[in-house]
Amino acid sequence: MTPATPQPPATPQPSATPQPSTSPQPSTSPATPEAPAATPRRTPEELRSHQWYGTDGLRSFSHRARTRQLGYLPQEHLGKPVIAILNTWSDINPCHVHLRDRAQAVKRGVWQAGGFPLEFPVSTLSETFQKPTPMLYRNLLAMETEELLRSYPVDGAVLMGGCDKSTPALLMGAATADLPTVFVPAGPMLPGHWRNEVLGSGTDMWKYWDDKRAGLIGDCEMSELESGLARSPGHCMTMGTASTLTAAAEALGVTVPGASSIPAVDSGHERMAADSGLRIVELVRQDLKLSKILTREAYEDAVATVLALGGSTNAVIHLIAMAGRSGVRLTLDDFDRIARTVPVLADLRPGGRYLMEDFYFAGGLPGFLAELAQLKDVLHLDRPTVAHTTLREQLDGALVHNPEVIRPLDNPRASEGGVAVLRGNLCPDGAVIKHIACEQRLLEHTGPAVVFDDYKTMQATINDPALGITEDSVLVLRNAGPLGGPGMPEYGMLPIPDHLLKKGVRDMVRISDARMSGTSYGACVLHIAPESYVGGPLALVHTGDLITLDVEARTLRLEVDDAELERRRAAWTPPPPRYARGYGALYQEQMTQADTGCDFRFLAAPGVDPEPYAG
Repeated sequence: MTPATPQPPATPQPSATPQPSTSPQPSTSPATPEAPAATPRRTPEELRSHQWYGTDGLRSFSHRARTRQLGYLPQEHLGKPVIAILNTWSDINPCHVHLRDRAQAVKRGVWQAGGFPLEFPVSTLSETFQKPTPMLYRNLLAMETEELLRSYPVDGAVLMGGCDKSTPALLMGAATADLPTVFVPAGPMLPGHWRNEVLGSGTDMWKYWDDKRAGLIGDCEMSELESGLARSPGHCMTMGTASTLTAAAEALGVTVPGASSIPAVDSGHERMAADSGLRIVELVRQDLKLSKILTREAYEDAVATVLALGGSTNAVIHLIAMAGRSGVRLTLDDFDRIARTVPVLADLRPGGRYLMEDFYFAGGLPGFLAELAQLKDVLHLDRPTVAHTTLREQLDGALVHNPEVIRPLDNPRASEGGVAVLRGNLCPDGAVIKHIACEQRLLEHTGPAVVFDDYKTMQATINDPALGITEDSVLVLRNAGPLGGPGMPEYGMLPIPDHLLKKGVRDMVRISDARMSGTSYGACVLHIAPESYVGGPLALVHTGDLITLDVEARTLRLEVDDAELERRRAAWTPPPPRYARGYGALYQEQMTQADTGCDFRFLAAPGVDPEPYAG
């Protein structure tokens, strides 16, 4: 008979001989190395979960009884590290549809290491289906993550996600909760195929949709493309936002080595998940909290990684928000400063030629970072990661196997990072452009504005001949920012009018306070701050005004004198609120602007919340 107050069994200690690594990159060091002899080990009584399970009171009796109700024996969990697996799996999220199976692999690793895994379903943010945009709900998942980890009897966490907003959301919440944490990226899908062409999700969707509007292909071809564009579970296999953010997570040091580039359906992905389960138990025993990993040096390295990959502009917003949750002030100026020190080394779509499976076989992020580390003072190699004492140790032995995919330093795709930060009277708090993914002729351009007040109007009228749009026009979309969108939808790659597509025009200067998909391309100026909805200068632009973009000078200017702008400002009327109640009203009240990460003010506020009293 089980005693009323069972004594927890001794926590199994890991062997002095390290477990063989299941890291997918053969060139990396083991992901689960032997802990240094001096590393302190937490006893069962020092675990956070002991407050729930190990005391002699009524509440602990109740917690143990309810755990028996779940079917668990005392020896399965008492005295063991309790690991929360936060799983963003959903039937309607194709990026994460395989994560139900991967959670089993994580559990396998946790059990094997002597821990006790508990899976928690959390909000799924599906870029492909959720309207008006999953960006509206990033902070909701971050809040859910933080409160789940705080309120339940868990000692560490494994976070499972990958689709654009899920990576920053999970890490933002976990950073605030500050438990030992490992992130498991969902992984990219397999390359798309159509006839004899290799397709990149998102990027080739835009390309062929424009070809259809130009009359170059028809409905039959589009029907075939529907079935060939996305062939397996996993997130976009271009260097879009998903691949950019999971690469940033690996660069931050919160994944096991090589995790971010393993294709979702590769057997190495399951091994990586199990390895992550093994690793989190050791991190709990060492009490290596996330705050020890997510330092300023780690965030600067993540920025350098994103820029050298030619990654998504969305990473600017997300990394600023993530850093803020870690107590690190990261700004647009940091991005611009680092962009001038790193070349673009990855030849990946949408700015390049290859896809994520090519990147994986070329050496993945370990090989990429090893190449980037040869630049002096770019990476902070002596900071810790969840898998190794230092990043330097983690990259030891990592190799590049295909110099066409991961370029050497003496043959970069571009001499500076792939995202530029712009300033000027049209964006006093900043804007961004992914200049490596646009036509060179547009990097310095002056043209007349054609202004659209909202996305629906733009869709309905973009082909109206009365607008007089030419290839020299500057298309302007406003009321699409964090509050105006609402949620800052990915509207920024404004469509080129049909009559110009038929003439062969494939790029124009486009300006908005929106975001764009990381799989998109073109001379699109994004994230203008402050946004037009709150009275930013974008609200004052009139059709016909000249706008000058100069990427080299990092400027974006409305060629209208200050006195005229002041007259227009005095005549501007604020739009009505988007929401009257519910989560939308909370979002509306608390949302910050793009240059500060679009976090909620009350979540980004400094301070530490108390641990719950478990009784």
